Amino acid sequence: MDPLQPNLSSLITMFTAVDWLVVVVYLGLVVAIGAAASRRHEEGDDFFLAGRSMPVWAVAVSTLATAVSAATFIGGPQQGFRGDLSYLTFKFAGLAAFIIVGFVFLPAIFKAGTPSVYGLITQRFGASAGGGAAAMFGIGRLLASGARLFMTAIPFSLVAFGDASGGSLAVAIVLVAAAACVYTVLGGVRAVIWTDVLQACVLVGTVAVAVGLLWIKVDIAPAEALAQLDDAGKLRMIDWSLSWTNPYTVWGAAIGMTLFLIAAYGTDQDLAQRLLTCRTPQKAAWAGILSNLIGWPVTFLFLGLGVLLWLETQEHGPIISHLAAEGDRDIFLHFILRDMPTGLRGLMMAGLFAAAMSSLDSALNALAASTTSDIIRPWRAARGHAAMSPARETAMARRIITSWAAALTLFALLCAYWQNASGETLLDFALGVMVFAYAGLLGIFLTALLTPRGNAWSAAAALLVGLLTVLSLQPFAWNLWMPMIAGEDALPPPAFPWRMTIASAAAFGVCLLGKRAPQGQQTQIA
Repeated sequence: MDPLQPNLSSLITMFTAVDWLVVVVYLGLVVAIGAAASRRHEEGDDFFLAGRSMPVWAVAVSTLATAVSAATFIGGPQQGFRGDLSYLTFKFAGLAAFIIVGFVFLPAIFKAGTPSVYGLITQRFGASAGGGAAAMFGIGRLLASGARLFMTAIPFSLVAFGDASGGSLAVAIVLVAAAACVYTVLGGVRAVIWTDVLQACVLVGTVAVAVGLLWIKVDIAPAEALAQLDDAGKLRMIDWSLSWTNPYTVWGAAIGMTLFLIAAYGTDQDLAQRLLTCRTPQKAAWAGILSNLIGWPVTFLFLGLGVLLWLETQEHGPIISHLAAEGDRDIFLHFILRDMPTGLRGLMMAGLFAAAMSSLDSALNALAASTTSDIIRPWRAARGHAAMSPARETAMARRIITSWAAALTLFALLCAYWQNASGETLLDFALGVMVFAYAGLLGIFLTALLTPRGNAWSAAAALLVGLLTVLSLQPFAWNLWMPMIAGEDALPPPAFPWRMTIASAAAFGVCLLGKRAPQGQQTQIA
């Protein structure tokens, strides 16, 4: 090992008491904002919708903060370091998706008047279909957010305890989940949005500072840097190839990613709930579009940081001596510990926690909203129970938030055990697992919004077909059945945008098979 290149254990010792003070003050400020939001004493649906009174700009920033998870904080720089800038096509697809969601999905969802997007499915196909959609969302969000919680706890455990295994990692998982749970329980979605605004500012500000410091450290002329990056293909943003194994081609973005993001912002309660806090569907549409537009430079910052880290390794050698042996997953963390000044280093770690908690708080509130609105209320109504008072229902919602936080914590702990046993990375799983839920959800939403077809049975079948189709398109399954059909001419497994395209088309087709129930047998949207 080169003695001039630090290893991880020596880097961890550089995290000082001042850095920890910055992190603690930041977390205290987040909890204080949640406590302040609780003073409005919002109850019932207002606990989940903030009385539909949130300003467009705050909803836009909160939506961005929710989308920029800890996986992006870690995976964005890694993507730029290992690849190029073609991930930006994801943002171009997002603009088209927000326009479609804003002017097709949101007016109908607002008209349904429920705190959950699945109220639209309940009114169109019946309570069992709405409950099934909420359950599918819950399963997908449990997997995705639990994996993100695990990913976030790794650097926290490394910095706090010097290792990321066993009891240290478990404690880190519990602490991060508890912090997000506390202020979500205190102030509902209003607390989530205002804390997300703070966390987005911290997140973007710290990454911008990191880019500036790294550029100074690289210390070469801009023209020379651009030439070197261009020669290595690091500046490529548009990929016109017809490959269906690369997720970031123009065609994958125009079709598969657009469908994926329509599902994300139109059928995923976690992301759609932000938009429902606006006063009108038109304001919600503009909040979504604004979120996408400000997301372009933010995404470029993350990718650009990775590109600059690659450039530094070309100029000055690897950041750490064991990089080649251990891979580049934690390259951004190593840069933070090695190169950031005291205080700013703590703020950078606070930025990582900001990314984690802005995803966790929104997931917890959304899970509570869908559980309350789409599962518990219909269950009570079917058994003849009277509707609960807003105060009682809000108290129950806070208990539901705590229960989902415990479930996410347990799944994150399971992820830690699973990775130790298998040695596989969870990055791709964390980013793509929601496709399992999105395919079926998009199929039934499109049926409800665009056609007079569909019923409770076809909606349930569509959810199942969407999930099973995505499962069959996973590499491990594809490599089992495709060679039986095509032999040596078998295609490689498709990238996730094409899995989304195929599976959502299958789910849509299945949902269309159901005939619409006669008037009076289901609740219609006027």
